[in-house]
Amino acid sequence: MALSALALCSRALIKIGAAPITSFEEGTAEAEVAANLYSSVRDALLSAHPWSFATTQATLALLAAAPAADHAFAFRLPVDFLRAISAGAGTGQGRGLSYRIHEQALHADSEAVTLTYIFRPAEGEFPPFFDAALIARLAAEFCLPLTENSSRAELLYRLAEQDMRAARLIDSQQDAPQAISDFPLVGVRG
Repeated sequence: MALSALALCSRALIKIGAAPITSFEEGTAEAEVAANLYSSVRDALLSAHPWSFATTQATLALLAAAPAADHAFAFRLPVDFLRAISAGAGTGQGRGLSYRIHEQALHADSEAVTLTYIFRPAEGEFPPFFDAALIARLAAEFCLPLTENSSRAELLYRLAEQDMRAARLIDSQQDAPQAISDFPLVGVRG
C-alpha cells in the first residue's frame, strides 16, 4: 500500500503516542513538528544509501561557463538531484569519470557526462521496507519536540537504526553483487 507524506507522518506520530494529523496546516503541535521536520528527514534517509528505487541516470546539460580551475567543463545537475553515486564520460557509461560537485554543478574533464545519482521519488513509490525505516526515524525525530522525553527519543533512534539496517540489507539484495574490476591482485592471478 502506497503511503503519502501525511500518512507516513501520522504513523510516526501514533508510534510515539501522539494524535495523527489530517493536514500539515491544521494548527496543532503535531502538524507543526511534522511539517517542519518531514522533508529534511526524508531527504537525509534517501541520501544515506544508494537505494535501488531512488537511483537513476541522466545525461547532463553542459553549462556555458567553464569552471575557474581543476576541470574543463561544468554541467547542470538534475532538479531532483540529492546525491551523486558515479559519473561516466559520454553516453552508455555511468561510472569511471573523475568529477567534483561544486556550487550546484558537476565539474569534469569530459565534454559529455552521464550521472548516476539519488533522486527524490514520490512517496507512493517508496517500498514497504523504506516506509518502515522512514516511519521509525520520523518517530524518533518527533519524540523530543512533542514529548520532551529524551530517554524515549534515544530508544526510538536505536530502533530506527535497526530498521534502517534492515532496509539497506533488503534493498542491497535486489541487485547482482558488483564484480571486482581492475584490481591489481586479481589481475596478477591471471
